Amino acid sequence: SGEPYDQTALTAAHPDLPFGTMVCVTNTRNGLSVAVRINDRGPYTGGRIIDLSQRAARELGMINAGSARVHVESCPQMAEHT
Repeated sequence: SGEPYDQTALTAAHPDLPFGTMVCVTNTRNGLSVAVRINDRGPYTGGRIIDLSQRAARELGMINAGSARVHVESCPQMAEHT
């Protein structure tokens, strides 16, 4: 999108969704969820469906794991956290 990466924002990269799309991401292991705004393309690592900012990963309790199984769904009614 041309937007500089901000690790403290609730943003994510997705290969197909339009920039600005809000999605709810849920960590299937612990049930934690976060709303993120798509602002980049990716991920380009095999089998991954979304790449989260550091803040989003922290809020999902997956910062130490590096990756986790997640469920991604549309959530246009949710606003980005500040």
